[in-house]
Amino acid sequence: MAGEPQDGCLFCKVVAGRIPATIVRETETTVAFRDINPQAPTHVLVIPKAHYENAAALAVGAPEVVADVLRETQAVAESEKLDSYRTVFNTGAGAGQTVFHVHAHVLGGRGLQWPPG
Repeated sequence: MAGEPQDGCLFCKVVAGRIPATIVRETETTVAFRDINPQAPTHVLVIPKAHYENAAALAVGAPEVVADVLRETQAVAESEKLDSYRTVFNTGAGAGQTVFHVHAHVLGGRGLQWPPG
């Protein structure tokens, strides 16, 4: 069920403390931690503690948490002293989503070209 921890979900295990992560920020509704395969000098993932498969599902099921996640992307950028940064939500395998627990990538610390990919 959406919003409930999923036994097989990697990020639910991070939230529960069953898998180690380098946590950089935590709030009542979110956790931010360093990506284990960084694509930029700063690459932090911001996830809701509640399990939702993707950003669209989170927006429907818990719109207030979407705001929390986005607020935390800015807080991460500020704490990492990034003048500019990119926030990315991948939705679906074809877009590069590999963990089906919604997460925002905060990327910075180098020039980021457009279009991405």
